[in-house]
Amino acid sequence: MNKKSGFAWQTRDFATQLTQSEALIESKGQHVFIERFTESSSNQKQGVLNGALVSIKDLFDVKGYQTKAGSKFLATQEPAKEDAEAVKKLRDAGAYLLGHTNMTELAYSGLGVNPHYGTPETPLYKGCIAGGSTSGGAASVALGIADIALGSDTGGSLRIPAAFCGVTGFKPSQQSVSSLRSLPLSKSLDSVGPIANNVADCEVAWQVLSGETDSLPMAQKAHFVVPTNFGLNDLDDSVKQAFFALVEKLKQTPDITVEEKELDFLEDYKNLPIWQFSAFEAKQYYQQHYNLALEDLDPRVASRLLRADGIDSKIFADTCKQRQALIERYQKEENGAVLLLPTVAILPPKLTDLEKDADYDRINLLCLRNTSLTNVLNGCSFSLPFEYQSDHIGIMLTAPNGEDKALIALAKRVEEVIAS
Repeated sequence: MNKKSGFAWQTRDFATQLTQSEALIESKGQHVFIERFTESSSNQKQGVLNGALVSIKDLFDVKGYQTKAGSKFLATQEPAKEDAEAVKKLRDAGAYLLGHTNMTELAYSGLGVNPHYGTPETPLYKGCIAGGSTSGGAASVALGIADIALGSDTGGSLRIPAAFCGVTGFKPSQQSVSSLRSLPLSKSLDSVGPIANNVADCEVAWQVLSGETDSLPMAQKAHFVVPTNFGLNDLDDSVKQAFFALVEKLKQTPDITVEEKELDFLEDYKNLPIWQFSAFEAKQYYQQHYNLALEDLDPRVASRLLRADGIDSKIFADTCKQRQALIERYQKEENGAVLLLPTVAILPPKLTDLEKDADYDRINLLCLRNTSLTNVLNGCSFSLPFEYQSDHIGIMLTAPNGEDKALIALAKRVEEVIAS
């Protein structure tokens, strides 16, 4: 791994920062953590993350603690006998683990609402949700409690809460980070990745998680494609204004081009029943491994799992074939273009806006719409925070599978443009 310097955790007093984080948890961290860990800093290993405070989504096994996936029905399980592979790598790199963060139950929505453990709020808008499903993870970074949050992304669960909380979320290529000893939502679409304060922090976390040993310099030239036939309708006015303000800023930046055009393969993508991946694979997994009783679940999660009853293995196999065809078309027709879109179509809704099931379903689908594209295309993707006229949105960059290092280099360039 390239030697790096200047990360926040390398230039501060660890004991002081830990005390400050504990105080923030007490004063502002309502519903952020499901369970706190009892760690000893004397047991920390030396590595690139030595001194970094890291929160762990409640999907990942941490030795000695229960993994509940934001649920009550898993709270009777035995504590984990060993760390998840991703947790082990973070620990081996010197990270200090704070606790299991709150999440949508079973990771099954983009909103982060949890009736069992409460719902984390974004620190940016009073009374508004943090987004999901890695809600507690994003909030822990945005509040200054953690430097890095370990999370998962099935349809946007790293990037949606990053956008809603004003931090940076990175969904890596699926195969680059192990999901061993973590609970799945959809084995077809799940990716493991970090949320942090900036691209550089996400990069070093991903290098630790993936075992990558080098990086590319910040991109000087860049070409982005804004698909005019996807992801730009039904935007909040403030999201639309902010996104196109950045597009214009990028167009005016030397050696950066932004092309706005229709992408034919996205017309077929719109007809893909994406919901089948999580419904079919999650129900199959939890019925096989646990005594799943739907009445013990959040009713909104249970209703989504019940949708799997309407499909069988043959129907799901056909959906998988359609997905593979779209992946191939993206590569062939667009030559792996890096797509540029708003991460989420709307600003964070208030928790009270989600009280009615019909509103919850509509807003959830709208939040997941843009981000799910990356998972279906088996790509990698960043959400970068962008503030415009006092509103905060996410800017999403999406690249093909395996292009993580090139995407990181591009994300650093866009981050620099935003900062300028």
